[in-house]
Amino acid sequence: MSDSTTAPLPAAVRWQGGSLGHLVLLDQTRLPLEVTFLSVFDIETLFEAIRALRVRGAPAIGIAAAYGICLGLQPLFAPALGANRVQSDNGQPDSAVFFERLEQVRSYLAASRPTAVNLFWALDRMVARARQLSARSEPSAIFESLFAEACAIHREDVATCRAIGRHGAELLPDGASVLTHCNAGGLATAEYGTALSIFFTAQDQGKRLHVFVDETRPLLQGARLTAWELMQRGLDATLICDSMAGQVMREGRVQGVFTGADRIAANGDAANKIGTYSLAVLARAHRVPFYVAAPRSTFDFNLPDGSQIPIELRDAEEVAEIRGQRVAPVGMRVYNPAFDVTPAEWITGIITEYGVIQPVTADQ
Repeated sequence: MSDSTTAPLPAAVRWQGGSLGHLVLLDQTRLPLEVTFLSVFDIETLFEAIRALRVRGAPAIGIAAAYGICLGLQPLFAPALGANRVQSDNGQPDSAVFFERLEQVRSYLAASRPTAVNLFWALDRMVARARQLSARSEPSAIFESLFAEACAIHREDVATCRAIGRHGAELLPDGASVLTHCNAGGLATAEYGTALSIFFTAQDQGKRLHVFVDETRPLLQGARLTAWELMQRGLDATLICDSMAGQVMREGRVQGVFTGADRIAANGDAANKIGTYSLAVLARAHRVPFYVAAPRSTFDFNLPDGSQIPIELRDAEEVAEIRGQRVAPVGMRVYNPAFDVTPAEWITGIITEYGVIQPVTADQ
């Protein structure tokens, strides 16, 4: 719950009921014109929601995936939810079947999107918790513990985002004008967001801010989502085309660039929505500080640098069409990477729940 004087935004991800309940997602493909919620009762629907960006943003995807583990295991404990129970003599689902199903659900959801590391982090955390309990707990008890773990991941993200906001807000003087890209707000997380948490926290502290919002082609997350969030919060904001960012910097209108991240390599190279790298180049040329805001769960210490980060390639229609309206000749080839990687040396600082990493190096 926000402590701002403004009304809280609708949650991007929430769970309804107990362990045999279901997931409720704010359908972000319908914003800003419609606020519509999607009830998710099975992992197939969740997979489609992640793939189609109905739920998006690395932390929010991780939270949804954690709950998805519970959705995938529910049929072992409630036949009416769609699968046959396989029980031992004591009425428990068979342990071997439980863990086989757990691995199936994990592998299935992991294939929904390749770049956002929080997806894999959350799934692996859930599986590790189940393995930790396997020697001393029955499957039903493990299932309840997994539901508790998913709820903990959700709660922790709220606290994490608030901490990022507190550390980042220290970088913003009263009256600052900043620029952001894509959407790294409450719609991408459990509550305040990562990059937008910095702005919301500064607002809570009484600071005056102005935010330039990149539209973020091809799917317009800036125009549809970030602009909507900022307006809901009453923050002073201006929408610009992605290609206008250089001119805005050249005119001296921006004192800092703040973005989120979907995966950060061990050396600090950061993958984020396509167009972020271009902003870093422009910021470097105009001597504007460039910050990345992300939780520790977004760091992938198994990858030495950004060249190893998998980059998702998405459908051609996302570029050739705008909201279902064709804008390119039929048959035109399209290249549509969803993310790019900003080198660590071009990042002024990475704002985490533990503080600001500055300078950005592997040693930090």
